[in-house]
Amino acid sequence: MLICLQMIDSAENRSKFETIYLLYRDYMFRVAFGILNNEQDAEDAVHSAFVCIAENMNKVEQVKSTKTKGYILTIVRNNAIDIYRKKQSQPHSEYLDSAVGVQRQYDGDNELAKCMLKLPERYRNVIILRYCYGYEMKEIAKVLNISYQNALKIEQRAKTKLRALCQEEGIQC
Repeated sequence: MLICLQMIDSAENRSKFETIYLLYRDYMFRVAFGILNNEQDAEDAVHSAFVCIAENMNKVEQVKSTKTKGYILTIVRNNAIDIYRKKQSQPHSEYLDSAVGVQRQYDGDNELAKCMLKLPERYRNVIILRYCYGYEMKEIAKVLNISYQNALKIEQRAKTKLRALCQEEGIQC
């Protein structure tokens, strides 16, 4: 908000902008979130909208009018749609648990270590952080930049897969 205030020349327009910010920020966030379904993207859309409003404060006559509310709604909706389209146009690949990452070589005779190396890297990382280094699941989630629930699910899948790999190798779990 401070950056936007610095963009505005007159004290009267700054006061109007502050009032608009306090009145409409939650409304703008709800509109953007309804389009994007992502908090960070919605915040970006709202911020961009406020920058646009600050650049065009001379177009705002009355703060508490339907015309102003419609103007603000149009700006935030268009920014949210732009962000949505940009994200849709960027290619993305779905994460596959079965995708093979970097192959690791192990020449030792520890069968458990050989089974660990057969795990997908994401599973292996969670198991190593949890059982070799003693991290709590909340810490692992933070380190790997995933949600706590996702970390729990990955650990569950990793243990199931490791158990199956060990059984294939004839290792008692």
